[in-house]
Amino acid sequence: MVLVLNGVLQDECPLDTSTLFLQHPVYRDYAQQLHSIQAKSIGPVGLLYVGQRELAAAAPHDKNINIIGADDATTCIIVVVRHSGSGAVALAHFDGSGVDEAVCTMVSRVQELALGYPEGRIELQLIGGYRDSQGYGEDVFYSIMQSFHKHHLEIDLTQACVGELNTMLRGEINCPIIYGVGVNIKTGEIFPATFPDRGPDQQLRNARIFMGAQTVLDVYDSANGMLRIGPFNYDPLRGADLWLSQTDEFLLQHLSSSPDVEPPHFAPQTRATIRFIQENQFPAVTVFRDNRPRYYRRDDATGCWGLCIH
Repeated sequence: MVLVLNGVLQDECPLDTSTLFLQHPVYRDYAQQLHSIQAKSIGPVGLLYVGQRELAAAAPHDKNINIIGADDATTCIIVVVRHSGSGAVALAHFDGSGVDEAVCTMVSRVQELALGYPEGRIELQLIGGYRDSQGYGEDVFYSIMQSFHKHHLEIDLTQACVGELNTMLRGEINCPIIYGVGVNIKTGEIFPATFPDRGPDQQLRNARIFMGAQTVLDVYDSANGMLRIGPFNYDPLRGADLWLSQTDEFLLQHLSSSPDVEPPHFAPQTRATIRFIQENQFPAVTVFRDNRPRYYRRDDATGCWGLCIH
């Protein structure tokens, strides 16, 4: 009994997005406000990009980050948790795997970063999960809502730009209106965004998802201001050459939950990931030597992440 919808403490979690919007139509207005904000293309300087099945948390005074963000959310949902008193924020890109544990991590990270600041409320914003024909987005929405509803703290849902509120028709096909968002950690402003440069180790991070990791990885060490990837391992991929020999359309149809609405870079990005897996069949040996994470620190000269050499 800890989810707060439109200022009212809830006994039960909404079963789906339609029920939420029927009972609390104010979320239509909130979504419309987000749609009215012009999308921004965010460069790499001061950016902390969060990939699928990743999360990160930071405080407004963090000198290494200006924007934290994620994109490519079709059936996935981008989740933002913010403490209203301190401005501490956590962002995750959920596809349904590892949600329970990640929700607890997000809230605890925000609470840690809010220590010593004025009291405030925990605010929750959901963006993504368009109305797809298979209902994948609804499943992700329900798993997220259930996880937050089970949490012992009161959590205010202040944005739910999901389901029908993040869906438009292109011809006869439903497609997302917003694929990604950024959060200005200094001000708390949230806005539609794309991220042409997503920072380091993208193929490595994508490989973890492609090979079936079920957990959500916390990729930022806020105490030391460092991007942290891994360590993790996966089994060798069978038939990599066979996958690489297929057409882009085949990859879309067999490796996407929403093949009709994926961004153009889906197939090239998937091929690059498969090649990386082919070349790094045992990342515990070739990438994470001595079982150490790969750490990146913000370069003062360029403003981008640079690998820390141990």
